[in-house]
Amino acid sequence: MYELTVTRHFSAAHCLRDYDGACARLHGHNYRVAVTVCAETLPLSGMLMDFKTLKAACDAVVDQLDHRYLNDLPAFAELNPTSENLARFLFEQVRQQLEPLPVRVVSASVWESEGSCATYRED
Repeated sequence: MYELTVTRHFSAAHCLRDYDGACARLHGHNYRVAVTVCAETLPLSGMLMDFKTLKAACDAVVDQLDHRYLNDLPAFAELNPTSENLARFLFEQVRQQLEPLPVRVVSASVWESEGSCATYRED
């Protein structure tokens, strides 16, 4: 199995609904995200896919989140914009971007700080 991973960054603000703690108040993060794709075989080029293509697919999704108040976005109007839910959103949106290609999105991870990461994958 071959895998490729790209990492991107964005900044955004949010607050957590139904949460008893400081994160219920408006605050922001400088997020780091990573998306991994895989395939069992390589084409003749020897490349699973061009990194540029994977970066562009991730950027198309990250651009929807960058410098936004996440709670105002339709995807998070009722769903809490937690790192876990952001990871799933990123996974599903990048998968749609890459749909015609012969690769599978394996996972999407979101760091809201240097030491805190949430990952979504479908098994």
